[in-house]
Amino acid sequence: MITISPAYLAEQQLLHKNPGYGVASVHVAPFVARVIQRMDARSLSDYGAGKCRLQLALQELGIEIDYRPYDPAYPAYGAPQPADLVTCIDVLEHVEPEYLDSVLSELAQVTVRLGFFTVHTGPALKLLSDGRNAHLIQRPMAWWAHSISKYFDVVYAENWSSEGDGFWILVMPYRA
Repeated sequence: MITISPAYLAEQQLLHKNPGYGVASVHVAPFVARVIQRMDARSLSDYGAGKCRLQLALQELGIEIDYRPYDPAYPAYGAPQPADLVTCIDVLEHVEPEYLDSVLSELAQVTVRLGFFTVHTGPALKLLSDGRNAHLIQRPMAWWAHSISKYFDVVYAENWSSEGDGFWILVMPYRA
C-alpha cells in the first residue's frame, strides 16, 4: 500500500530538518496523557511521529508507555505498529490527497482500541519548496469526519482554534 510519493517523501525529510516543524504533539500531550491513563493503554503508536516529541512530552508528564513511532521521513522507525492507542497529530492535512484513503486504511489496521487524531482545517504557515501550502488538504471538519468514518467508528469530535482552525477526533476500529 502506497501512502506517500517518493518526491513528497523527500520534501517531508527536508521539512523535518527545520526545528520548528512538527511541534503540535507537545501541545496536546497533556490530553493524550489523560487518555492513556483513563483507558489504561499499554502501548502507543505515534503515526507521523516526526522527532518523537510526543514521547518526550509524555515522559515529562510522568507517562511511561510502550512507544512505537512511525514516520516515513524517518525510515529507522520501521513500519507502523499496532497499539492500544494510535495518535496521528497534525498529520492528515499534510497527506497527499490521492493517498489519504491508504493512510486512513493503514491507521485502521494498527488501531487496536482507540485512535486520537488532530487535524488543522485551514492553511499552514509553512510552504513547500514548490510554493504549495504545507497543508495539502484544507477541508472542513464535516468532510474529515465523513472521510474518517469510512474506516473508523467516530466516538467524539470537537473543534478547537487555539493554533488555527481544526479539530480533534476520537475513533475506535470497526469490529466484525
